Amino acid sequence: MPHQTARKALAASRRVVVKIGSRVLVQRNGRPDTRRMTALVKDIAALRRAGREVIVVSSGAIASGLQALGIKKKPADLPTLQMAAAVGQSRLMAAYDRLFTRQKCTIGQVLLTHDDLEHRRRHLNARNTMLKLLEHGIIPIVNENDVVSVDEIKFGDNDALASRSAMLVEADLLVLLTTVNGFHAPDAKGRSRRVPYLADVTADTLSHTQGKGSIFSTGGMASKLTSAAEAARMGTAVVIANGRKDDILQQVVAGANVGTLIPPAPAPTANGGLNLRRRWVAFFHHAQGKVTVDDGARDALLLRGKSLLPVGIRAVTGDFDAGDLIEIVDAAGRCIAQGLTEFSSTETQLLKGLKSGKIRELLGADAPDEVIHRDNLVLLTPPAR
Repeated sequence: MPHQTARKALAASRRVVVKIGSRVLVQRNGRPDTRRMTALVKDIAALRRAGREVIVVSSGAIASGLQALGIKKKPADLPTLQMAAAVGQSRLMAAYDRLFTRQKCTIGQVLLTHDDLEHRRRHLNARNTMLKLLEHGIIPIVNENDVVSVDEIKFGDNDALASRSAMLVEADLLVLLTTVNGFHAPDAKGRSRRVPYLADVTADTLSHTQGKGSIFSTGGMASKLTSAAEAARMGTAVVIANGRKDDILQQVVAGANVGTLIPPAPAPTANGGLNLRRRWVAFFHHAQGKVTVDDGARDALLLRGKSLLPVGIRAVTGDFDAGDLIEIVDAAGRCIAQGLTEFSSTETQLLKGLKSGKIRELLGADAPDEVIHRDNLVLLTPPAR
């Protein structure tokens, strides 16, 4: 019954993010698959005509560039990949523009890096732009800006970019299109079977995933499940489905038993939920360090919704500045929360174990009372009930 109810609920999805992987768009020889791309555009346009807002997160720029340059094997060095992206991005968008124009749909290109979404002002600008495009009936085509991305700021794969795009615009549904019909796991007889409904993504779930499977893709099923879990936690339903099947998106929103459905988490309470700022803290940053806290601080954070005070900090790890994201781990080594610190690692080392009254004595009258204020803190371990 939960499976059927969750499937039926997909019909009410008003804002949909569709991620199209490289393996869906590119043939085995590395050439773009024009027929498949045409079919997907028709499927997406049908969603738009039905009154849904649609965002497309598309791979394929690097593969298109490699094909245009006559490079048959995906290079390992970043400059060559960036060169291929520069050549391929315009070709990919030209193909999308031509195909969507035939369907009487207007598209807009949105290129993002992790760095864009980590900085608060640029994050809000990206969100506002995407919402304005949707407001005017335009379909955003989102891709990572591979031309300028480097290892430190890359999303890593477009599954993560799709998940964060869904969170950015508070999408109702995220569809991750790949070349298999969903997540597979062994049944009682040891045979691999599609899992139509996955209530939660656990370590056991991830143990059944396999590798990338293509020289033109960077993700894999593990990447899809991890990204799906993040989006589902924020209230977005996720379906992993076969993008090489005709009308697959129509089947998904009709509630057909296709792919693997990861349902959205139940709506959180007002105190425990993540508003837009806390989503930004939780999912759009790289941690620059960590602090280890005692049991008293752990309970204050998890059970009483308090800020992190210096008195509860026992150890400081890493080199970070004020405003950076840091992890909070308990005495057992569990990462229980993360947040934006008010102090550098040097200052935090100086303050650890001290009562708040000592902060101004050491750092001046304008120093904050907390190492991490509760408004800038996100719990990663559910509070005890």
